[in-house]
Amino acid sequence: MADKRDYYEVLGVQKGVSDDDLKKAYRAMVKKYHPDLHPDDKDAEEKMKEVNEAYDVLSNKDKRARYDQFGFAGIDPSYGAGQQGGYGGGTTFTGDFSGFGDLGDLFEGFFGGFGGQTRTNPNAPRKGQDIRTSVQISFLEACKGTGVDIRVNRAERCPDCSGSGARAGTSAETCPKCHGTGSVKETRRGMMNMLIQQVVQCDRCGGKGKIIASPCQSCGGTGSVRRVLSKNVNIPQGIDDGQTLRITGEGDCGTNGGPNGDLIIKVNVKPHDIFEREGFDIYSEVPISYMQAALGDEILIPTIDGNVRYRIPAGTQNGDTFHLRGQGVPRLYRSTRGDHHATVRVTVPKNLTRKQADLLKAFNDSLDDRNDPSRKKFSDLFK
Repeated sequence: MADKRDYYEVLGVQKGVSDDDLKKAYRAMVKKYHPDLHPDDKDAEEKMKEVNEAYDVLSNKDKRARYDQFGFAGIDPSYGAGQQGGYGGGTTFTGDFSGFGDLGDLFEGFFGGFGGQTRTNPNAPRKGQDIRTSVQISFLEACKGTGVDIRVNRAERCPDCSGSGARAGTSAETCPKCHGTGSVKETRRGMMNMLIQQVVQCDRCGGKGKIIASPCQSCGGTGSVRRVLSKNVNIPQGIDDGQTLRITGEGDCGTNGGPNGDLIIKVNVKPHDIFEREGFDIYSEVPISYMQAALGDEILIPTIDGNVRYRIPAGTQNGDTFHLRGQGVPRLYRSTRGDHHATVRVTVPKNLTRKQADLLKAFNDSLDDRNDPSRKKFSDLFK
């Protein structure tokens, strides 16, 4: 515990910071270190835990006041465990303070407030760890949904001992030293010759609360074995790049009969050559000729469902966008869809023959303000 950083330093704020500024600092740290944004980054995961711990204390008026006055000892009973003159770690002071008057009342109030740490039952059921993995799919697979095969290494309950860790025909025994609690009390003398009772991990069972005399040979007494899970996972239509799927109960096995953890799959979507996605809408560009733009025509617009025939009007301008309702990406777990927005780009012909150039020039000379009012408006600006 001695290496804990100051909570104000963790959140990058000064002592006396306002509640609003504290929230802003916390949100900034969440964006910086949240595990969903940094999969498989243990360092980010640890920093996020540190940030959550700091915000939990500083955002609580009572905890913050105790922290400002007493430091970590004011809010963490385990702080200073094992140190000379320490005040935490499940420590109970048995010295008599009655002869110290007001000072004795202060000691009683201080020590009584932080003694007696609550310890969890080491034999209580615990959920297994979550497993994270990732898959890559195409743009169209993300739009329409697909199935992917995954392989992950996970801890499974040992079939030979059913997770007990003990050889078949035997069972684990309650530790005779800690009586199944996983911890024992040690008494020592501290400052002013006071007797201090400190709760420490039981050295007989290693804090497990039980002893396995005959470990299972398959799992070595751990109760679990590592195996590869092969599974076909359904990716729902409409999923977007960077989103995750959680499959309940497919993570590491729990301990002491606890439930399995979950399998968390991050989906990475490859970009498409033509389509771009924003939310559930799709955007694309469609090339058309000068003649098609001027006279109008029925063109083909590629969509995720195939080509769609669409009639553009005469006088269509470069950059005009046409909207195909309901031709976008299906919304996750819903029957509705986004739209498709097709922007036309008028192509300019190249490598014209002399005859083609003469015809085009003659055509251009035949145009007047009625045909191209924007050209007249532009030229009038410079008269």
